[in-house]
Amino acid sequence: MAIIDLYSKRQKRLRGEVLDIFTYDVLPNTLKVQIVHIIKDCFGYNDHDFREDLPSDIYQHIRDILRREYGVFELRTTTSLYGGEAKDELLDFFLETDDVEKALDVIELACKVIEKIILPKHHDFRHLYHSKIHPDQAIQDLNIRFKENGIGYSYESGHIIRIDSTYTHSEITKPTLNLLNRGKFKGANEEYLKAHEHYKNGRNKECLTECLKAFESTLKIICQEKGWSFAPNITAKGLIQICFDNGLIPTFTQNQFTSLRSLLESGIPTLRNNLGGHGQGKIPQKVDDEMTRYALNLTGTNIIFLVEQS
Repeated sequence: MAIIDLYSKRQKRLRGEVLDIFTYDVLPNTLKVQIVHIIKDCFGYNDHDFREDLPSDIYQHIRDILRREYGVFELRTTTSLYGGEAKDELLDFFLETDDVEKALDVIELACKVIEKIILPKHHDFRHLYHSKIHPDQAIQDLNIRFKENGIGYSYESGHIIRIDSTYTHSEITKPTLNLLNRGKFKGANEEYLKAHEHYKNGRNKECLTECLKAFESTLKIICQEKGWSFAPNITAKGLIQICFDNGLIPTFTQNQFTSLRSLLESGIPTLRNNLGGHGQGKIPQKVDDEMTRYALNLTGTNIIFLVEQS
């Protein structure tokens, strides 16, 4: 079902009460209930004597994954062992848990199921299992609910990622993932997603390392596609030089990209080398969130430019 722009929402916007600053350490109960509605509307239900009961099988599939990964026999603590339906156990656990990461586990697995299982069989889910919402709309509604509640997460390209501003997310992160989602950039896409995963979990040095990997992988793929040879152990700076030498940037515009070249050469590689990838001596180096966020955004911006030029 479509999200309705209620009178109360419009009044909050007029009063300036819309949340602009994201939080990450709590999922409000209102948001959880809204997400449960999305899941139930998309998964549907079986009220006939069909041989297959795909909605129930999906709930059980997600529940069993979490049971195994968490090393428990039962997700809930309020019911007897193996008691109740998989759907009830899973959704009750989601609503009751105070662990944000585990709640995000449920959301991410549900979204993966929506994309990989329900979307290809949407006709069956709509006609046989009373699914009320298209899978693509379900994902879109989920991300809208995150934003409405001021929660800094979004589901993109098969992963829950952390976002810090709607502008950088819509103008940098999403376009980068969309470009890298092409088959030939699969490796770079995985590395950029890993960078976001590290950032989401506060592993800032690891985030910088994956940023550099994604940046270098993109450069290597472009060079391979163009037939430009390079040494196996070439650095990012060397790859950048090859791209400029072979006119990846048109000659008539190359002068105005002098500053870009400086940015590419001194940006991600230097950030990673100085902060993330070498011995830190007696005093451990701390990579703060601001520098890490800058590295993520700089990586995305550079990748977008290079892929579009190629």
